[in-house]
Amino acid sequence: MRMSEFWYTEKQTPNIGITLKISDIIHSEESEFQKVDVIETNQFGTMLVLDGMVMTTDKDEFVYHEMISHVAMNTHPNPKKVLVVGGGDGGAIREIIKYPSVVKAVLAEIDGRVIEVSKKYLPDIAAGLADPRVDVQVIDGIKHVQDLKDEYDIILVDSTEPIGPAEGLFAKTFYQSIYESLKEDGIMVAQTESPFFNNDLITRVFKDIESLFPITKLYLAHIPTYPSGVWSFTMGSKKYDPLQVPQEQLKTTNTKYYTPEIHKSVFALPKFVADLLK
Repeated sequence: MRMSEFWYTEKQTPNIGITLKISDIIHSEESEFQKVDVIETNQFGTMLVLDGMVMTTDKDEFVYHEMISHVAMNTHPNPKKVLVVGGGDGGAIREIIKYPSVVKAVLAEIDGRVIEVSKKYLPDIAAGLADPRVDVQVIDGIKHVQDLKDEYDIILVDSTEPIGPAEGLFAKTFYQSIYESLKEDGIMVAQTESPFFNNDLITRVFKDIESLFPITKLYLAHIPTYPSGVWSFTMGSKKYDPLQVPQEQLKTTNTKYYTPEIHKSVFALPKFVADLLK
């Protein structure tokens, strides 16, 4: 059988999956924490897969990485020190360092193999990791925020699904640690899964973050390779409201998805999503 006849399937729920024709299995290994695969797909190019779940692809990665980063970066008036928990592919870091105000960007990724594999096989996504302002640390992000108080302007939680090594990244105790690790006007953003398939998780996480931060907002983006194609992010802000930022102050440096208009419109939620937050 030719490789072109092979198909990769991610079972996104017990009842639905995404199937892609693949031309090559570029890399496969078992790290200390998870199975790490890099697959060449006909439709989406090179794809990073962790424990059988799609993390990112060449073709649609820009949506996720721009939307987890730029909304918060533009809401804060002067972000100097930023932390990414997870995000070993480096895409969020790449977007963060587009801002000249950033003095230091810390990547706290528990699995060093994800970083190395991404640098080798997804160089465009991981390109920002070589920037001198970036501090790459192979550490437990949960412990990192527990140990540091009043440290960061922005913290982004770029996690995998809430199973295995990422399960603790969806806990209220973790969000409490993030709150304490942020400066007095700090902002956090966490990816919070699909409103079609993860209703209970979105409701729980929003309430947990809302109990800690005076300004809590959920927003959406459209990512083809993620379950249902509709993805949510939850922002907790100590001071700044993303909807109150003057449009002329919103910056778009080499973005493909994020725009000043998108910044405001993503907070206009469909009723079924807004109902999850009540």
